[in-house]
Amino acid sequence: MTTKGYRDPQLAVDERVQDLLGQMTLDEKIAQLGSAWVYELLTNVQFDPTKGQALMAAGLGQVTRLAGASSLAPTDAAKVANQIQRWLLENTRLGIPTLIHEECCSGYMARNATCFPQTIGVASTWEPELVRAMADVVREQMRAVGARQGLSPLLDVTRDARWGRVEETYGEDPYLVARMGVEFVRGIQGEDWRTGVVATGKHFVGYGMSEGGFNWAPPHLNPRELQEVYLYPFEAAVREAKLMSIMNAYHELDGVPCGASRWLLTDILRDTWGFDGVVVSDYFAIAQLHDFHEIVSDYEAAAVRALSPVWMSNCHTRKDTAPRCAGRLRAAASRRNCSISASAGICG
Repeated sequence: MTTKGYRDPQLAVDERVQDLLGQMTLDEKIAQLGSAWVYELLTNVQFDPTKGQALMAAGLGQVTRLAGASSLAPTDAAKVANQIQRWLLENTRLGIPTLIHEECCSGYMARNATCFPQTIGVASTWEPELVRAMADVVREQMRAVGARQGLSPLLDVTRDARWGRVEETYGEDPYLVARMGVEFVRGIQGEDWRTGVVATGKHFVGYGMSEGGFNWAPPHLNPRELQEVYLYPFEAAVREAKLMSIMNAYHELDGVPCGASRWLLTDILRDTWGFDGVVVSDYFAIAQLHDFHEIVSDYEAAAVRALSPVWMSNCHTRKDTAPRCAGRLRAAASRRNCSISASAGICG
């Protein structure tokens, strides 16, 4: 196959993917596991090619919150999105565009976008078709500015009013959460990927039942309750609506952080449910394997531990930039004899 084989729209998707992977260097694969906040790429709210060179020389997996983390109006956001994509096409070896993601829990969270009621209020309608109609609007508005992944729906079942994110959820009933979540996924992903936006089910799993209502605290759930109540909405979204992205939660289950759980991210999600999409980290989840959960000795080990259950890293930490994160993964891959051989970020 020629060097341009992966760009040939006449070839099957699997052929194009395999051709592209075969041409990618380790650094280019690592770059696709990472993300940068939009403000890291801007100067005076304009795309800065110098910053682009520093952060995207080998490519970039995702741009975080193009409009939601800036003051950009819709037209300006679309212009910046086009500038970033054009830079990647023209200034990186393989010309792989980035994926821009945004928050969209109660509508596209950006300047001048439509603001819908909080999710708990939407759940109170008991009308899943309204959720699908809302998600249709969200999809159109996100696509208009170049965003192709939305960080919703929240599929957390919550039954503790002390938890500070109850308003983001569809409430306490797993069946209602599942029905609302399935319709949100169908609405935002659409029936044709040429006009769709990737939905992201979160937070996998049990996030809304934390000890004492504290964010990030562990829930204490017996296996049957976990399966029948808290996993159920996620399973419905995967099996019925073909959900294409899952975000792991920050907390731990039975002492194992969700972001490092092979049982959760591989055995349940992929092997049992047949999920074939991408798993993304909640923003600081990888660093927290070291900083918060303290199950590894350094960030390099955290990177390896995160990749081992087969998921994709957004590589955000409070004090690290994308190049440093990539450096850790590069070192991990070489020192620990790991391979990054698929778009899902397989290491082992």
